[in-house]
Amino acid sequence: MKNAVLLYSLLFSSNMEVQKTGLLFCLFLFSVFLMDYTESTEDCAYCRGEAYRGNISITESGHTCQRWDFDTKNKYKPSNFPKKNLEENYCRNPDGSLRPWCYTTNPSKRREYCSIPRCRTEPAAIVPEHTCMTGDGSSYRGTISVTKSGKTCQSWTSQTPHKHGRTPEKYPCKGLVENFCRNPDKDKAPWCFTTNPKTRWGYCSVPKCEDQPEPEDCMYCRGDDYRGNISITESGHTCQRWDFDTQNFEKKYKPSKYPEKNLEENYCRNPDGESRPWCYTTNPSKHWEYCSIPRCRTEPATIVPEFTCMTGDGSSYRGSTSVTRTGKTCQSWTSQTPHKHDRTAKNYPCKGLEENYCRNPDDDKKPWCFTTDPETRWEYCDVPKCDDQSKSGDLKCGQPAREPKSCLWRVVGGCVSKQHSWPWQISLREGPEKSHLCGGTLIHPQWVLTAVHCLEVSASPSFYKIFLGIHTEHGSESSKQERDVFKMVMEPSGADIALLKLDRPAVINDHVSLACLPEKDYIVPDGTECFVTGWGETNGTGGEGYLKETSIPIIENKICNRPSFLNGLIKDHEMCAGHKKGGTDSCQGDSGGPLVCKAQNKFVLQGVTSWGDDCAQAMKPGVYVRVSKFVSWIEKTMKEN
Repeated sequence: MKNAVLLYSLLFSSNMEVQKTGLLFCLFLFSVFLMDYTESTEDCAYCRGEAYRGNISITESGHTCQRWDFDTKNKYKPSNFPKKNLEENYCRNPDGSLRPWCYTTNPSKRREYCSIPRCRTEPAAIVPEHTCMTGDGSSYRGTISVTKSGKTCQSWTSQTPHKHGRTPEKYPCKGLVENFCRNPDKDKAPWCFTTNPKTRWGYCSVPKCEDQPEPEDCMYCRGDDYRGNISITESGHTCQRWDFDTQNFEKKYKPSKYPEKNLEENYCRNPDGESRPWCYTTNPSKHWEYCSIPRCRTEPATIVPEFTCMTGDGSSYRGSTSVTRTGKTCQSWTSQTPHKHDRTAKNYPCKGLEENYCRNPDDDKKPWCFTTDPETRWEYCDVPKCDDQSKSGDLKCGQPAREPKSCLWRVVGGCVSKQHSWPWQISLREGPEKSHLCGGTLIHPQWVLTAVHCLEVSASPSFYKIFLGIHTEHGSESSKQERDVFKMVMEPSGADIALLKLDRPAVINDHVSLACLPEKDYIVPDGTECFVTGWGETNGTGGEGYLKETSIPIIENKICNRPSFLNGLIKDHEMCAGHKKGGTDSCQGDSGGPLVCKAQNKFVLQGVTSWGDDCAQAMKPGVYVRVSKFVSWIEKTMKEN
């Protein structure tokens, strides 16, 4: 009321200057109201917009959004994801992408991000600034900026010495300030990129909120490296000296026989890989006994890295393979059904016994797991060996270990391929959920060829993943290899073709191998039967979720550019393939994938799936980038990068 009286007196004063002041004050109040109103509406997004529930339904380039319940093979339907609030055709972020998006009504643009303003205030449920770690440390906001190995952290806003996509702009509300250790991407603990050019990143030693001070005399894992001075067993017996010469019983572990085991005095030790340290006792009725040594609360400095391939017996393997070599699903290590066992994380600490991932906790010959099949207690897993790499010059291309069906049906019709018969086919994945986006072709152990339109040019390479060696779109096979994208190189003249460099070479085997590149400027003759493969949409005709194939003939550009076909839209660096009557075609989700033609008993990559006018329509063949026009660029790019 006082403000209203003040405003009235200012506006209706006889003094002109006072009236001007009143008018300005009125405008100020209106602007504050407008800002408050903008904030009170839901048409702004917090963080990445996962909780956005506004009504914007136009993409950033002006396309109208398609209804989420539209009858098509879109993955994100309201019935499948009831908690994602997929209403009408409003922009949403159901998959943890960079910001809200939608499927569009434009046939040439399957999905696109929406331009939604970021809310100016923090969300009400923003996590407090914890200076210790709870759970995976996502809410940690302390100032530790050194990794466990002592390397200084790189600033999150810096791109040197390591380029990355974990920036405050792309990961808002994650506390990416300065060079403080954080967990922006749901990893197991806070981490950071380092200022050491040879070490990209490392975990940080962040104290747990519930932790008590570290015991002075404690053990890591099973205590194999324990060098403390505890010399009393768990039932109170005094330990006997390791070098004590007795005739009452044969003592296997003597300091003279095992000098590397540090068998000093009568201190508890674990020289034989038991579950914890022990000792011989001075009690004649008790030969030996375990010792009660507290477990250290921090991880050991020498903890093995999380290898995603196998070295030696695979004891250090920490990948996510969870299927045995015969295809049986692994039983969770925390479960006792259908098989009871003692291979638990408590009994085998520091062995990576998480979820149902294949591991080697007990020095077997390779990783294994208990299975969910009641009739099969356990089996080994097919984990790729880290040293299975071959020199690229010695690698064969275009010769799959398993002969393809060479199917004559259409991809849309659902001709499911033989498993691993197209071993160069990859799946390009996006976002935290690693959902399938496009196809691609492995042409070198560390390089994939795909389409530019599959990529967001402004996105970080780390936003994408590559799955190799899979047959199902789900990608749960034990033969799967997963790689990060290290670098994206777009063709400079604007053609729809791009190269992706993997963070490390793929393991070449019967499930993963290379397609051959064509001769420079080679033109595939009209009518040549070639093959396209992919996990694209099938329009409800079956085979969804499995790699599909089709045989289609090449249509020369002269014909394809006729008014009755694609009316002059095909450029010299493109090519057409398909049946003139329709019924056979690639479709959405196949983009970026291979068009291969057989020559001299090898499959040669002649095309990259690019675009089309709908799917499998008469006189509307699929359009592919002609790879032979870009061989020089491909070879130069791979050599210089």
